[in-house]
Amino acid sequence: MTENAAILRLDQAAAGKPETRASREAVTENSAWINPLRHEMGRVIVGQKHLLERLLIALLTNGHVLLEGVPGLAKTLALKSLAQCIAVRFKRLQFTPDMLPADIVGTMIYSPQDGEFRTKHGPIFSNLILADEINRAPAKVQSALLEAMQERQVTIGEDSHALPAPFMVLATQNPLDQEGTYPLPEAQIDRFMMKVVVDYPTRAEERTILDAMATSEPPTTPRAVVSAAQILDARHVVDTLYIDDKVRDYIVDIVLATRPPLAAALELDGYVQTGASPRATIALTLAARAMAFLHGRHYVTPQDVKSVAMDVLRHRVAMTYAAEAENLTSRQVIEKILGTLPVP
Repeated sequence: MTENAAILRLDQAAAGKPETRASREAVTENSAWINPLRHEMGRVIVGQKHLLERLLIALLTNGHVLLEGVPGLAKTLALKSLAQCIAVRFKRLQFTPDMLPADIVGTMIYSPQDGEFRTKHGPIFSNLILADEINRAPAKVQSALLEAMQERQVTIGEDSHALPAPFMVLATQNPLDQEGTYPLPEAQIDRFMMKVVVDYPTRAEERTILDAMATSEPPTTPRAVVSAAQILDARHVVDTLYIDDKVRDYIVDIVLATRPPLAAALELDGYVQTGASPRATIALTLAARAMAFLHGRHYVTPQDVKSVAMDVLRHRVAMTYAAEAENLTSRQVIEKILGTLPVP
C-alpha cells in the first residue's frame, strides 16, 4: 500500500469515529503556538530542523531527550532557546567529574538558630533542566537523575519532594571516544524517550552561521511564545489522537523485531544483545502521536511511526561484541527492521 493510500484509509477510518470533528478542531486550536515557537527558535538556530522537531515532540509527550554530538553544534544553544520560548523555570547544570548528587537534588542543612535540619532544594526543582555534558560526571551523579526523570520527584533525607509540572530533562553528551567521558547506566539511558544525534550543518547553513554569529555580541534572545498551561493542554490533545489497530500492531512488530525470536528471523541473531523494552513501545506510540499533532493531523500514520522510530530505539538496542567486531551498529539494525517489516 502506498503512503497516500494508507493516509486516505486512516483518514476514512478516523472519520468514522464520532469524536473526529472535535479532535480535528482541538488539534487546530491547541497547536497554534507551534509555528510561532519554531519561528522564534529559527531566529537563533540555523538549520537543525530534525533536532528542533524532536525537542517539540518531547515537549508534547512529557519525555526526556538525550542529544549527542561533538562540541560546537549548538546543542546547548538549542535547549536554552527552547527554554526562553517557554514561560517556565529553567536551570542549566554543567556536569563535571567532581560533581556530587547533592549539587543536583539538594541537601539537608543544619540551622543553629533552632537546632533543626532544613531542606535546601537543588536546581532540579525547575520545569526545564539542561543537563550539559551529562556523561562527564561519574555514574553516581548520573544516577541521581533517575528518580526525578521517572517519578517526577526526588528524595532528600527521609522525605520525598514533588517536582513542578511540566518537568523535562534535556541532556547533552559528547561521544564516548572523547576524553573525560563516562558511559551512562543502561537504566538511565532507557529513561530518555529519544536519543538525537546532532550532525554537522550543511555548507549553506555553515555560511549562514558565519554571517549571523561571527560577532562579539551575544546571539538574539527569543521571546516567550507559549505558557506551561498551553503545553499541558496540548499534551491532553496528543493523548487522544486516533491510532488505527493496524498501526498499533505495526508499532508492536517494530519493537518485537529487536528481540528474539523475531530478531533471528531478520538474520540479526547473535548481533543484538538486548532488545527494546516495553517502555520503547509506549515512547514510540507517544512520539508518533506528537508527530501527527505537529503536522496538524488528528490520526497517526505508519510514516509518523517510521519517522521517529530511529530516535526512540537507537539507544535501547544493545549490540553484542560480534556486532561491534563487524562494525554493525544499532542504527543499521533499526534501518533493516524498518526496511523489512511490511507497512500497513
